[in-house]
Amino acid sequence: MEAPAAATRHVLFLNWRDTRNPEGGGSEVYVERIAGELVRRGHQATLLCARHSAGPAEEVTAAGVRVLRRGGRHTVYLRAALVYLAGALGFGPLSRRGGGRPDLIVDVGNGLPFLSALYARRPVIALVHHVHREQWPVVLGRGLATFGWWVESWLAPRVYRRCQYITVSAATRRELATLGIDPARVAIVHNGTPDMTVGPVPRTPHPSLVVLGRLVPHKQVEVALQTVAALATELPELTLVVAGQGWWEPQLRQLAADLGVTDRVRFTGFISDEEKRTLLAGAWVALTPSLKEGWGLTIVEAGAVGTPTVAFRGAGGVEEALVDTETGLLADDVDDFVAKVRRLLVDDAYRAAMGAGARAHAARFTWPVSGEKFAALVARAANVPALAPVKQMEPVEPSYLVP
Repeated sequence: MEAPAAATRHVLFLNWRDTRNPEGGGSEVYVERIAGELVRRGHQATLLCARHSAGPAEEVTAAGVRVLRRGGRHTVYLRAALVYLAGALGFGPLSRRGGGRPDLIVDVGNGLPFLSALYARRPVIALVHHVHREQWPVVLGRGLATFGWWVESWLAPRVYRRCQYITVSAATRRELATLGIDPARVAIVHNGTPDMTVGPVPRTPHPSLVVLGRLVPHKQVEVALQTVAALATELPELTLVVAGQGWWEPQLRQLAADLGVTDRVRFTGFISDEEKRTLLAGAWVALTPSLKEGWGLTIVEAGAVGTPTVAFRGAGGVEEALVDTETGLLADDVDDFVAKVRRLLVDDAYRAAMGAGARAHAARFTWPVSGEKFAALVARAANVPALAPVKQMEPVEPSYLVP
């Protein structure tokens, strides 16, 4: 006798950006891929995010995810609440005519959460990629940084005190514990690895580096430029590709000029997925000098095409996306970063071994597996309006509780 089909749900994702947003990044990829996996399993998924010029007010993605764009960078939080409450009263895009009231909300906290647990009469899952303790003072002035950190570290844990949490790495679960969030309420659902299938792409004939991501201060692309400048004399043919866009690009271009490496650095702006695969496959070494990442999606993407990465130790989830000395190298400071990049560039056998390890590691992470774990948590949360601590999907070590 066949088991009864699992109940289908309407899941509303609240995220400040989407993948079409010029400032979108790995967090947005995660949300939309997970939403697509839920749709593939028969659920309905809606993403509400901020408006921008690169996308219409409403559309349905190729994966079947409905996207609603409302409000701006700062007003999207209020607009999300208004859209939800309007749907509860029977009108607007979440009314029965517009797709139906959600059964569950996934509230994505990129520093500032939507605080939907205050107004939604539905179960809420709090999705946190990483804690922004270090980023607040880098991105904002002292006053706003203090306020942002207060919301993230004091207000949010109290608003979501009865909610299931999901994060993408054990590192973030440990950080959430320092904010008073019981690790027993935090499940880990890793990123999957996008399809990195690419035709035969030879490595560049000269030593080459690539850094991929949004061009904003906390990504610390300056370290990549400094690395090129430090190695220029020893490796006169060394080049760097900076792939991505962001408001910090003029400052990075000026630094490249100040360091005298403008002719060695190419800024590509936005690139397509195919271009990304080709760049990563052709580079000798990928760089992730970011101050903090919840996971490190570009590290695994590079690994999928056999390219090892150098990143910073202690930068959050990168220590799980990258296995030190097996799939790449973790550096302790800028000088160490330069030294580790140099070692990979000058030692062909060492670099090849790292690339092989990176490819094997990347193969462990798939979106279908992540989608299955997320769907199980959605089913559990939808049936438990006020969540008690949930059983761990992975064992929690005592060290997770150490600040």
